[in-house]
Amino acid sequence: MEKSRRNFIRQASLAGAGILISKTGWTAKSYKRIIGANDRVRVGVVGFADRHRSSHIPAFMNHYKELNFEVVAVSDIWNKRREEGAAIWKQKMQNDVKAYRNNEEMYNAKVVDAVFIATADFQHARHTIEAVRADCDAYVEKPFAETMEDNRAALKAVKESGKIVQIGSQRRSGTNYHAANEFIRSGKFGPITMVELTWNVNQPGRWRRPDLLPQLKESDTDWKRFIMNRPYEAFDPRIYLEYRLFWPYSSGLPGQWMSHQIDTVHWFTGLKHPRSVVANGGIYQWKDGRRNWDTLMAAFDYGPLDDMSKGFQVTFGSRMHNGDENPAEIYYSNGGELNLITNKISPKGGLTEKMAAAMGMKANLLPEMDLKSSEKVVASANTGGDVLTSNHIRNWMECVRSRKEPNAPVEAGYSHSIANIMTTAAAHTGSRATFDEAKQEVMANGKVFKY
Repeated sequence: MEKSRRNFIRQASLAGAGILISKTGWTAKSYKRIIGANDRVRVGVVGFADRHRSSHIPAFMNHYKELNFEVVAVSDIWNKRREEGAAIWKQKMQNDVKAYRNNEEMYNAKVVDAVFIATADFQHARHTIEAVRADCDAYVEKPFAETMEDNRAALKAVKESGKIVQIGSQRRSGTNYHAANEFIRSGKFGPITMVELTWNVNQPGRWRRPDLLPQLKESDTDWKRFIMNRPYEAFDPRIYLEYRLFWPYSSGLPGQWMSHQIDTVHWFTGLKHPRSVVANGGIYQWKDGRRNWDTLMAAFDYGPLDDMSKGFQVTFGSRMHNGDENPAEIYYSNGGELNLITNKISPKGGLTEKMAAAMGMKANLLPEMDLKSSEKVVASANTGGDVLTSNHIRNWMECVRSRKEPNAPVEAGYSHSIANIMTTAAAHTGSRATFDEAKQEVMANGKVFKY
């Protein structure tokens, strides 16, 4: 009788929290590991590198006591980083933090309930698959995937697992971005006619690691594990540490920066991907052996797939040799603009009375208004502790407990990855990239794009 009573209370509590197995698709195994309100959530770190060190750590430290989380494990295939990571987290947590040589070793130990994934760009999707199959929730850095093969496989694994996966698209946890989303979706903005996205910096050392390169020896890491499912090439410390500069380990500008900005287009409009993309650019300034461009311009056609008469254009421009570190996102309609640099809605550029009267039309001008209180976008991954990332990690932690959908669910990562891969396909082939909806494949030159 007592056992039955406890089961009833447990099931009622889960139902009250909105947790229905039929909706989440949980397995019996994952059901057994539901985290109770008072249970401490044990967190593992997959990849102890710059992004985790500079942003995840300070954000996590803002919330871990209140939400009863602790870091207990660090997995990294380079002995230097895993030892550093375990030591740093042990000092911060004041508890034992074990270092693991790889993810398989950590998951087999059954010591973690959730993980941070901040490895190389091309590894995110595959490491997400490993995490959810090990019955762990995950906070996964962007870009989610750099090939459609990895993108499809990771989406399928996450959906089948019912685990809580937050994509590191932290704009989705900013009050100003929520205000922009609400205004556009309310219809008050009018149909979007154009979106301009820019992200410019002037940093010869961006994504370079000259001080670390001499410290990395092949014998101190696992190069084959690093390569994963990419075509094999000989050990190269630059590829390992400066992967953002080398395709197919990273798409560079699209995956690192455009993925953040194009995600807002998908969020605000409900569209899942572009209809087509063209792109151009090159290595114009930093001729340091990199493969990925230091300058990129891409143009996207967005709109409903069943009505080509409706839609709008998005442009993304990025350069690494002249810029002020202030990413810009401006949405335009016939009535004015929504500017996420200034966080203002205004009639700037809208249809004035004089111009409208000439064609027997009425003026169309948006009101002057501020978006809700805003969090500044931090362009550098090395500044640490920015409010957007702190909000975003807290949202993930809260959802691990509530089992509610996080602000940036796996579908958001799947969609921004399609846009990224289409951009890479257009840039690499010099042709217009499209998306085959039935096959869920990116097409260029009439062929499926792979590398």
